[in-house]
Amino acid sequence: MAERIVVGMSGGVDSSVAALLLKREGYDVVGLFMKNWEDDDTDEYCSTRQDLLDAAAAADVIGIDLEAVNFAAEYKDRVFADFLREYQAGRTPNPDVLCNAEIKFKSFLDHAIKLGATRIATGHYARVLQKGALHELHRGTDAAKDQSYFLHRLTQAQLSKVVFPIGNRIKSEVRRIAAEAHLPNHAKKDSTGICFIGERPFREFLNRYLVREPGPIKDASGKSIGRHIGLAFYTIGQRKGIGVGGAGAAWYVAGKDMAANTLIAVQGHDHPRLMKSSLAAQDASWISGAAPVTGAMHSARTRYRQADSPCVVTRSEDEGIAVEFARPQWAVTPGQSVVLYDGAACLGGAVIN
Repeated sequence: MAERIVVGMSGGVDSSVAALLLKREGYDVVGLFMKNWEDDDTDEYCSTRQDLLDAAAAADVIGIDLEAVNFAAEYKDRVFADFLREYQAGRTPNPDVLCNAEIKFKSFLDHAIKLGATRIATGHYARVLQKGALHELHRGTDAAKDQSYFLHRLTQAQLSKVVFPIGNRIKSEVRRIAAEAHLPNHAKKDSTGICFIGERPFREFLNRYLVREPGPIKDASGKSIGRHIGLAFYTIGQRKGIGVGGAGAAWYVAGKDMAANTLIAVQGHDHPRLMKSSLAAQDASWISGAAPVTGAMHSARTRYRQADSPCVVTRSEDEGIAVEFARPQWAVTPGQSVVLYDGAACLGGAVIN
């Protein structure tokens, strides 16, 4: 009998092609559509209903069964609760990182095993390479789509059960394969983010869950220049929606004084307050199970779309690290992840504090 692999199908072209490629390779493929959000689940902002229809249509063309499973309770408990706690504390979390570790590669994996699968697959642009007994997470071949940043909290146990069928392909090739196979979603626009946020106004969404505590906005010298609506509603590096204007360069959020409930804003994209040569991070997670060697040269990124920068881990402990960069990094943001690499291999990362 062929090995059974359960593919997480989101309704998008990437996961559909992942399922198609595995089917062509002779695996016993089953599609699984995950519903992770129920609150305010309307077509206005959340595309779950259409995504399920798209996944079902693609599965029909591929010739595989599709099951829908509801992980909304697990998502709310393991991901969304942490999301709100982080924002309330003045940080800017990345729920996609936690969702991958807790839902897509934990709850999903457990469910797939119950369906008789030996492994799971997703449409992520990343690769898993086995070297001896160790499983390494590597960047996707398409540098513009590489998603290893979001997968850096995966463990050896998880990686040993994961397949990334499109990790060695570029996006244009994936769309070409989908079009040639007549998949109905071959030209579907890529997802813009987290389902429960969707295209809705972000502040309006947060306002439903977080208490507003207005306070002063001050510049780098301590001069009051305006009022904020609550520190949770701003992030480091933010330019739009601060509410500070006037002549000269644009204003950016540069910091938060939680004790004084004060937002710090500065003028100019390259203001010194926005540049950091080092950072401390906690809640570390390492792909190999061991922290990187202190003093070794690596590269790191402090947000998904930021370019890698050479760095050295100056302190490495069980719960955290300190990182020194070769050149200052812009808008290093508490709550986001610093992810370390050794060439193409993702070593893991930690939450910036």
